[in-house]
Amino acid sequence: MFRDKRALALFLGPGLLGLLVFYLAPFAGGVYYSVTDGSFRNAFVGLDNYLKVWQNEMFQVGLRNTLELSLLCAPAIFVLSFVIAVLLRDLGNSTFFRNAMLLPYLMPSSAMILIWMLVFDYGGVFNRLMGLFGLPQQIWMDGALLRLPVILLYIWKNLGYSVVIFTSALQVIPQALYEYASLEGAGRLRQETAITLPLVSPTAFLIFVLAWVNAFKIFKEIYFIGGAYADLYTLQHFMNNHFARINYQYVTTAAYTFAAIVLAIFAVLYVTELRRRANV
Repeated sequence: MFRDKRALALFLGPGLLGLLVFYLAPFAGGVYYSVTDGSFRNAFVGLDNYLKVWQNEMFQVGLRNTLELSLLCAPAIFVLSFVIAVLLRDLGNSTFFRNAMLLPYLMPSSAMILIWMLVFDYGGVFNRLMGLFGLPQQIWMDGALLRLPVILLYIWKNLGYSVVIFTSALQVIPQALYEYASLEGAGRLRQETAITLPLVSPTAFLIFVLAWVNAFKIFKEIYFIGGAYADLYTLQHFMNNHFARINYQYVTTAAYTFAAIVLAIFAVLYVTELRRRANV
């Protein structure tokens, strides 16, 4: 037993050391910057940096846009991945379709942006399709309309990964449960909501959390499209711009504020999932 524990520590040690050195230590050290004034003396200023950041108009815009994207993207990924996984199960869990859906997740962001700019260009495929239905052409890559290409890009990139996880969870559900439900007169929708969803709820919770986390990482694609001051300005834009100005106080303050909000959201989701399981 003790030998197994020593072997486990030997294998986990390098990874834990790297996590401590490159992640936990800088994260803890950033607290120092968030409560100092940034001068050569690094005088302690308490929560002054937090108050300045929270009152900053660009921070408010970035935070609002980031939360808006996450609230739109995460539920969309959750619903679409579940529906597609159920359809693939009915098709016999086709390996070809699963691999095809996973390709965008493995594709470099620069290549995806090139494809997306061709599709949503003023003379691109999307506007041409709209023209076939008599709809006016739009400039999708600028202004408020940029949200639609960004959301579709996020869904296209992350949908396959969630579908693969859902498909794996669906494979362990006994087919006899569906046969018994059919004999009792339960329809297809009733079977999926009363049998499938409750049995894959731990996986569903994981997928929702991953979709939420990935929604916060969509900054790279928006930056490639619109630059440092894109029309869809996110919180990551705010932090990136202040990092370029060597304003570490604002960067760390915004990062910890964002981390607190994300942890609060995850805590609410986790408590909700625990209560749901307790009532089952």
